[in-house]
Order: sequence, then structure tokens, then C-alpha cells
Amino acid sequence: MTKTMGDFKLAVEAGNFSNSEIVVMLGQNGTGKTTFIRMLAGMTKSDGDENSQVPQLNVSLKPQKISPKFEGTVRMLLHKQIRDATIHPQFQSDVMKPMLIEPLMDQEVQYLSGGELQRVALVIALGKPADIYLIDEPSAYLDSEQRIVAARVIKRFIMHSKKTGFIVEHDFIMATYLADRVIVYEGTPSIDCTATTPQGLLTGMNQFLNTLEVTFRRDPENYRPRINKLDSVKDVEQKSSGNFFFMDD
Repeated sequence: MTKTMGDFKLAVEAGNFSNSEIVVMLGQNGTGKTTFIRMLAGMTKSDGDENSQVPQLNVSLKPQKISPKFEGTVRMLLHKQIRDATIHPQFQSDVMKPMLIEPLMDQEVQYLSGGELQRVALVIALGKPADIYLIDEPSAYLDSEQRIVAARVIKRFIMHSKKTGFIVEHDFIMATYLADRVIVYEGTPSIDCTATTPQGLLTGMNQFLNTLEVTFRRDPENYRPRINKLDSVKDVEQKSSGNFFFMDD
């Protein structure tokens, strides 16, 4: 598919996805990740006739920007949006409890902080019955501990419910933890970009980091990805071998 928006053009390569799988979209700002999410959600049509459109999918969307227009408490909002999910014991234990929703229940939605809003929006997105969950920047406004919790909640939910997740994420550690496969966005931001077919985590991360000219290694103590200092011995060594992502010591 292609999508033209003013001077910007996005090309999308054909690909597939399966149940219990998370596909993470990797790309610089302005490469069309949110545009593709909106196309999958049926909110934006691709170029061309009906034959070139995304099939109608049963989706739940957590948008990039969350505007708290709802007048009332978090409890009222959840009751309106995802009442059935909130009374389901497994959803309560797997999603609501780790996301610390209970302390927010009687707060007014319009007075929530950015991080609190993000947690509520994630819970609502996961609480809606769908086959595909489209989650745009789940880490925004969350601190490092909350990001780890949110990543675990999303991963567990997608696996147990046997659904599919498409996630846009700029936090590299969170993206690495979440991704079963990745879509890499190549090209010139805001001008002409291509979304590649979903590929394995290692090859996809290598391709993405190559475009940024950045290398990562595993921390020997906690195994998390750590960026190498530019032009350090490790950086030069990994670039020369073409191994931008997690070179084993």
C-alpha cells in the first residue's frame, strides 16, 4: 500500500502477522508509524481503489495523544468504556492491579497527570474486545519502573488472549522486551519512507540501528541493552562486523 499526505509519501511492504504476537514499529519521528497505525484502524484510507485498502479489522486503539475530555471519575469512565472487562477477575489481576488503577478510581479524569492518563488509556485499550491491539507510544509519560510494568502487562495480555499487538515505541529497552518481530521504517523523514515487511528482532534491530549509526551491547550484569560510546573500541568493533545490536562478549 501507499499513503500520500501533502509532500509526504509512505510505502508499506506486504507482510503477515499471527496470534499471540507483538510487532513493534521502529523508525525516526516523521517516518509514518502513526499514519500506518491509523490505516490499520480504518481511520485513514490508503491511496488507490477499494482493492488496495486494509481489510476491515476488529481493532482497539490506544492513540499517541490522549486528551482528557471526559467529565467524571476514572471509575465512571471505565464503567462506560470497558465495564465487562473491569469485573472480570483475570483482567483485574493481570491488567488493572499491576497498572495501579485502584488508587485512581475516584479521581476526576480531567485532573489526572500525564502518567496517570497513560495508565488509564492503556487499561481501556486492553479492556476492549478486539483481535488486534494498536498501541501508539505506551511508554510516554511513564517513569522507568512504570514502563517495565506496562511492558509486562501488554506482553502477558497479548500472549494469554491469543491476540495480536502492533506497537509504536521509542523507548528502546521497552521495544526490545515487547517485540516478537519488528517493522523498520526507512527513508527520509517527512518526505519519503517505507515500512518494511515484519522481520525477526535481531535483523530488524540491526537494520534500524544501522540507519542511526548507533550500536548497543548487553550489560553483563543485568543483560539490558546499553548504548556504546561513539567511536569507542566496542562501537567501532561492532560497526565493522555489521553487528549493531547485542554483540555477545
